[in-house]
Amino acid sequence: MSLTPSSDRPGLHISKPSPNAPAEASAVCRCGASATAKGDAQVGALVAGWNSNHGSAHGK
Repeated sequence: MSLTPSSDRPGLHISKPSPNAPAEASAVCRCGASATAKGDAQVGALVAGWNSNHGSAHGK
């Protein structure tokens, strides 16, 4: 089973295979927005944006 989000299975997926490897993330929202990021800082920004504007934020 793939953990990568899709339009059929929206969500946020983050991976960091080792402490020295850059983090990677992908996100797909129910509203149709999608994003990818590579690198710890960029992944942090993607997560912050997801938490503020997508995911559970749409339920408010």
